[in-house]
Amino acid sequence: MSITPTKADRFSFGLWTVGYNGTDPFGGPTRPALDVVHVVEKLAELGAYGLTFHDDDLFAFGSTDAERQTQIDRLKQAMADTGIVVPMVTTNLFSAPVFKDGGFTSNDRQVRRFALRKVLRNIDLAAELGAKTFVMWGGREGAEYDSAKDIQAALARYKEAVDLLGQYVVDKGYDLRFAIEPKPNEPRGDILLPTLGHAIAFINSLERPEMVGLNPEVGHEQMAGLNFAAGIAQALYHGKLFHIDLNGQRGIKYDQDLVFGHGDLHNAFALVDRLEHGAPGGGPAYDGPRHFDYKPSRTEDEQGIWDSVSANMRTYLLLKERADAFRADPEVQEALRAAKVDELRTPTLNEGESYDDLLADRSAFEDFDAAAYLGGHGFGFVRLQQLATEHLLGAR
Repeated sequence: MSITPTKADRFSFGLWTVGYNGTDPFGGPTRPALDVVHVVEKLAELGAYGLTFHDDDLFAFGSTDAERQTQIDRLKQAMADTGIVVPMVTTNLFSAPVFKDGGFTSNDRQVRRFALRKVLRNIDLAAELGAKTFVMWGGREGAEYDSAKDIQAALARYKEAVDLLGQYVVDKGYDLRFAIEPKPNEPRGDILLPTLGHAIAFINSLERPEMVGLNPEVGHEQMAGLNFAAGIAQALYHGKLFHIDLNGQRGIKYDQDLVFGHGDLHNAFALVDRLEHGAPGGGPAYDGPRHFDYKPSRTEDEQGIWDSVSANMRTYLLLKERADAFRADPEVQEALRAAKVDELRTPTLNEGESYDDLLADRSAFEDFDAAAYLGGHGFGFVRLQQLATEHLLGAR
């Protein structure tokens, strides 16, 4: 298998990722800004297929209409010259001072109205550029103090905003879906819709839940101590994995945004296996872009940026290669059968069986030998994980 990325792999990068200049809360930039045309050309050269962006990544907040249009035209020309596409667009409702208490859920009603206008304008741009997904990360939708925010009212305002945007997309006839990106904290002390599960519950309250899915991020779920591969399985189960952000994270701490795989490598392996193959028993796989939302370390120069771009794609393809070998290994297949992984897809009740039938089945309870499970009936999960580890390490 080739580990040279091509456009067929559907790897995409945020303009804010490769364009990260090294600024952090403790220090200023360590790299100069990159021009969007240069970014598009380099991504195409390295084998990526897509560029994503916030509005403020492409043109500065407060730009004039002429300045905005100039940058849009330059991006369009670069796309035409390279074949790079824009599969996803998002809006920055977190950087400018006006959004210090959020956009959709700011306590200040006028700020909420301004935020909606900003997003509506960017939805038009997303449709113009052919994007299919519009991501919403509510980075400032939250609070630090319990008394400062009426959470139920905030959720109502969040719903009001998403419902309005959905109506706008329908009325305009745009081929566009929304994807909510959960995160537990940072930059706010607590952020609304902190995990994948919270977001799914919120989506079910919307007027058009079919239009809204998820854009989960590796580091965001792991910041909450959660298993990202398991969360992705649930998103697929609900048919809500509209987009994905791949990066690396090492434990429950600040959002590190490392290169994909430069964190929990075992979980990255399980994630790629699930994205590419679906569940072991035949659950759905993922058919969207493989999007990298990471930050090149502030220790790097520009060459280090492009090295990190290649590292993301190469790591994904290496893990895909290992996952393919894992799935094809006869010993793994036998271990999966021994672990009864496939048996979980067999309904617990027989077809047409009622609870009366279950209650009448003595083999299900009265004659069932539960004591035999003490010291017996092992599942072999450790052996299965060791086989995964050996494939991951290239030992098989």
